[in-house]
Amino acid sequence: MKLHEPVPGGPCWAELGTTDLGAARRFYTKLFGWRPETDPRQQAGGYTIARLDGRAVAALTPLYQREQPVAWNVSFAVGDADAAVRQVTAAGGAVTQGPTDVFESGRFAVAVDPTGALFQLWQPGTFPGAGLFNAPGSLGWVELLTREPGRAADFYTTVFGWSVDVAARCPRWGIGGADFGGMVTMDEKFPHEVPAHWLPYFAVADVNTAAVDTTDGGGTVLMEPTSVPDGPRLAVLRDPQGAMFGVYRADGER
Repeated sequence: MKLHEPVPGGPCWAELGTTDLGAARRFYTKLFGWRPETDPRQQAGGYTIARLDGRAVAALTPLYQREQPVAWNVSFAVGDADAAVRQVTAAGGAVTQGPTDVFESGRFAVAVDPTGALFQLWQPGTFPGAGLFNAPGSLGWVELLTREPGRAADFYTTVFGWSVDVAARCPRWGIGGADFGGMVTMDEKFPHEVPAHWLPYFAVADVNTAAVDTTDGGGTVLMEPTSVPDGPRLAVLRDPQGAMFGVYRADGER
């Protein structure tokens, strides 16, 4: 990812909703070296920020709603959450939660694009988002997996002003000339019940080691470590509670 700090319209945060917060803390601490800190306020509901060298890199949370799936969610920064949700609905998406104030930290909303992929909007207050990108243990790339790439491209370029070349073999999302993510067309290899979704990739020093550590920690390797032509070495993994995420070699180029 060419972005090195949160910018309007770009990915700014990754947040895991899980059925077992304690197990998730142990798993990701071993895998990425995170230092999780749970907000002690009762109103925070167990919200836990993971840090590296004192900088916030991701969040781990309990499931707040019965129908909420175990999954990683990606947040995109916006200047005005209320205006952003109007843009989402006007472009054919839907808003499932918010906008809601989160103490003095900011204002957020949960939305779904027209192809079924859930994402979050974040209007920063005192908290801008991740304090580290592209370094081992931090967010480095976000990828949309969808069965309707053309429809997704129309939506996100309208809402966020992103650039994308849907005719490319590996379409990349960009903003202000900086690539930050990609898009994968879900074909028959994907089970029908798997919905469109955003997949965060975290940088690691060694992809093979991350895959081994994942299985040793009770997780699963969904895509074995692979070297992408003209790209990095990467793998897709699943944690013990079922949340999918990717890893890639930190010194590789997307």
